Amino acid sequence: MIIIKSERELDMLMQAGNKLGAFFDKIAPEIKPGRTTKEIDKIAERIIRESGCKPSFKGFDGFPGAVCTSVNKVLIHGIPSSEVVLHDGDILSIDAGNIDSTGYQGDACRTFAVGSISAEASKLIRCTEECFYEAYKVCKPGVHLYEISKAIQRTADKYGYSLCKEYGGHGLGRSMHEDPFIPNYYDTSLGFGPFLREGMCIAIEPMVMSGSCEIKTLDDDWGVISADGKINAHYENDIIITKDGAKITSVDSNVRRHLKELENTQA
Repeated sequence: MIIIKSERELDMLMQAGNKLGAFFDKIAPEIKPGRTTKEIDKIAERIIRESGCKPSFKGFDGFPGAVCTSVNKVLIHGIPSSEVVLHDGDILSIDAGNIDSTGYQGDACRTFAVGSISAEASKLIRCTEECFYEAYKVCKPGVHLYEISKAIQRTADKYGYSLCKEYGGHGLGRSMHEDPFIPNYYDTSLGFGPFLREGMCIAIEPMVMSGSCEIKTLDDDWGVISADGKINAHYENDIIITKDGAKITSVDSNVRRHLKELENTQA
């Protein structure tokens, strides 16, 4: 069941999202060669709690970390570890969720460069972010949900990359995962999906793979990796559907840069 939020609920989702956006600006300078993902997790938890929120991932279905830290071939759900050391040239996806004092949540992800990365890794990150913003542009009341999936698919195809089919975006509210599920790929068997409606809050999260779309789950039953060992990227923001279009809640410097670029393109 898709839950349409009231204006008050949307305000609380905006507040939670804004705090999560600020989190990414604070964690970014901490990502550097030599740090372990466990160290990053501890810093992340401190930042989230200092904002008046709780890390929603910690303890969720037994997940041990405050955030997911996925390095290189790990696509999603990487468990923070003192044995995983970041090296120059790595890429690190930090997927984070917060529960604000109101009970409403934010859920977003960024893939960061660790030191100096390859041109191919930069291209992959660029594609993944572009997948989100192409999807964001189609979001307005009356549009079929799977237009989001189509936009992600078109963009990944343009770059020659694959998309993870098993995981995707979702609704967001007091629960981390609500209806609707939003596939990160499109084929005609999916049909059109429900209409987007004013008052919906959804998380759009392209997961782009530089090689095959085949995945494997690690022995820890959490981390999901590319079966061929190639690098992956993940980018996620929460958006609210308004009568005029879509509004991103999880705004950081990365989002502000992209929105400025969109404004310049449309001017």
